[in-house]
Amino acid sequence: MTTPVEAEQTLGEDTSAGDQPWQTIVWNDPVNLMSYVTYVFQKLFGYSRDHATKLMLDVHHKGRAIVTSGSKEKVEGDVAKLHAAGLWATMEQT
Repeated sequence: MTTPVEAEQTLGEDTSAGDQPWQTIVWNDPVNLMSYVTYVFQKLFGYSRDHATKLMLDVHHKGRAIVTSGSKEKVEGDVAKLHAAGLWATMEQT
């Protein structure tokens, strides 16, 4: 039998894990030009050219970059937009 205190702690732990933000990760690929990736970041997310270029260079040199974060639903939408633009993207919970 679970006491109310134990039940409350468990519920709180589950809730905090679900509230953690998610991240959109763009992965390097052998297909898309760097200029195109920069363009996509600017058009989809409204990033300045400098910020989009920095993210693109992270993708190119490090193999990946975190381009957005937020709720699970928002990040799912961002990943779908990136896929529609032909980029490789995934999401993960932080």
